[in-house]
Amino acid sequence: MKAHAKIGLLALLALALMALAAVLLLRSQGGSGTVARISLDGKVVAELDLSAVEGRWETTFTGRSGLSNLVAAENGKIWVEEADCPDQICVKQGPAGAAPVICLPNKLIIEIVEGGDGLDAQAG
Repeated sequence: MKAHAKIGLLALLALALMALAAVLLLRSQGGSGTVARISLDGKVVAELDLSAVEGRWETTFTGRSGLSNLVAAENGKIWVEEADCPDQICVKQGPAGAAPVICLPNKLIIEIVEGGDGLDAQAG
């Protein structure tokens, strides 16, 4: 094999390795397939691909008890912005991550999952 052929082959191999590293880095940072699943009273009411949110997203979920949670998402994170519950623990939890955000009085759960069930971000 000639010298210029070896250099070309090494360049192609280096490009392939860089592309693979970029894909792995994006996946580890949640850039692909990071979905927030929102359940209310045990039923999945919304799923939101956090990597697809541009700007700020927010919506209100109201449970059977009449209590409401304002859920917001931005920059790949999702959290409870406001809540009618007296203790405000769900608001104080901050963004969902390895641990879900839970509002016990309203029976609301926000958890991060890979992939999703094909639901959109609309309350149902």
